Amino acid sequence: MSDGVLFDVFIVGGGINGCGIARDAVGRGFSVFLAEMNDLASGTSSWSTKLIHGGLRYLEYYEFRLVREALMEREVLWRNAPHIIRPLRFVLPHAKGIRPAWLVRLGLFLYDHIGGRRLLPPTRTLDMHADPASRPLKPLFSRAFEYSDCWVDDARLVVLNARDAAARGAVIRTRTKVTRAQREADGTWSVTVEDRATRATQTVRARLLVNAAGPWVDGVLAGPLGRNDAHNVRLVQGSHIVIRRKFDDPRAYFFQNRDRRIIFAIPYEEDFTLIGTTDQDFSGDPGDVRITEGEIDYLCAAASEYFKEPVRREDIVWSYSGVRPLYDDGASKAQEATRDYILKAEGGDGEAPLVTVFGGKITTYRRLAEHMLERIEGFIGRRGPAWTATAPLPGGDFAHDGFAAEVAKLEAAYPFLAPAHAARLVRLYGTQAHALLGDARGTADLGRLFGLDLYEKEIHWLMAKEWARRAEDVLWRRTKRGLRLSRQEAAALDEFMLDRAGKRSAAAE
Repeated sequence: MSDGVLFDVFIVGGGINGCGIARDAVGRGFSVFLAEMNDLASGTSSWSTKLIHGGLRYLEYYEFRLVREALMEREVLWRNAPHIIRPLRFVLPHAKGIRPAWLVRLGLFLYDHIGGRRLLPPTRTLDMHADPASRPLKPLFSRAFEYSDCWVDDARLVVLNARDAAARGAVIRTRTKVTRAQREADGTWSVTVEDRATRATQTVRARLLVNAAGPWVDGVLAGPLGRNDAHNVRLVQGSHIVIRRKFDDPRAYFFQNRDRRIIFAIPYEEDFTLIGTTDQDFSGDPGDVRITEGEIDYLCAAASEYFKEPVRREDIVWSYSGVRPLYDDGASKAQEATRDYILKAEGGDGEAPLVTVFGGKITTYRRLAEHMLERIEGFIGRRGPAWTATAPLPGGDFAHDGFAAEVAKLEAAYPFLAPAHAARLVRLYGTQAHALLGDARGTADLGRLFGLDLYEKEIHWLMAKEWARRAEDVLWRRTKRGLRLSRQEAAALDEFMLDRAGKRSAAAE
């Protein structure tokens, strides 16, 4: 692309906030260039607890605006992406001596009524002497509360926002690092980017710069922008463990700990249970974050307080850690730091504007993008109206409760698919699973099998449509097949993808 092209908006960061802003902006008529230094969702956005939720515990810290906005977003997002988002009921056993029952009931009453809930079922009280939810737990609880939130495939949410943005005209560049950004005399930005594979550089001009680099947001201010006063973010590490399925109940559990922190135990990828999260301050490079021995011990011990069968280190099949870029509000404890987002704008009146995103959470990304567009419009003018509240993400153009029907349609169109394979394809790609499979009439038409039900045809789609370049992108972000494929199978996939990417690059030259 020519260095002479002037974009309206240049976005640094390909996480959920960056991709959500890109989608909203290009859909309103702004020209957009987004640069992500690694893979999409390779930072905080893929290391979440996989929930679209109001944040019940935030009520304790009087975050009423944030909770209400998040609660209102649950059903909006579910309607727009019913393939990657689904309702999930949570069981909150009442543990004596932690929070009084009246306080929990009050919190759940607010949770049910301040967010405009219409589709999700309300809270109810469970008799733990009779309810199946008690079976995997210690016999310590006489009652529990059951409430609603939603589960989300977080990394796919990011990718689908990027795909929709690209389909509407945005330029999305992955593995492209911003090395310099400077204001020009004509009131625009001159941004230098470097392809991390080829080391080729390019200068991109833009009218407005958005810094949505997540944990690296201060690093962007201090590096490419040359600031020496960038100390806005409190980095908080959150880690999770994944174990073999601990219980058969489709509901998740919300466990209160005696240190007043909470953890979730969530059904995950059919055969597993996801347990997390931790909250502890982090210093260092966010790209180097790893679960600590102390966090493993904490999660195992906290879950074992509730489950009959203890959670042991040897039960862990996978773990992951991420760094949350929370706005530094001076909170004394990591778990008390605000999860709300802050947009800081500067420039204008002849000086190229900059808007920086601090904080935020998966659930409120769409509203954050709308608020960002208000800032953008204040600087460079209004183009089109807000539109994302009723616009399905790619593959999500079916009824919010129509997942089973979509699976049946795919099975009817491609009768050679195993039921689990068809369900997985609809869960990941929704109605676009048909386009992915194309004219295939049997498994032979799907190409090479890399393990389980992961075929070459799907890999081609992910490379051509979703910016996947390495096996890690496919196995741990675009799909979760990494939980099941062997190291040898993963290595073979990586070799295949590198070879294909090399041939594609040679053809382009």
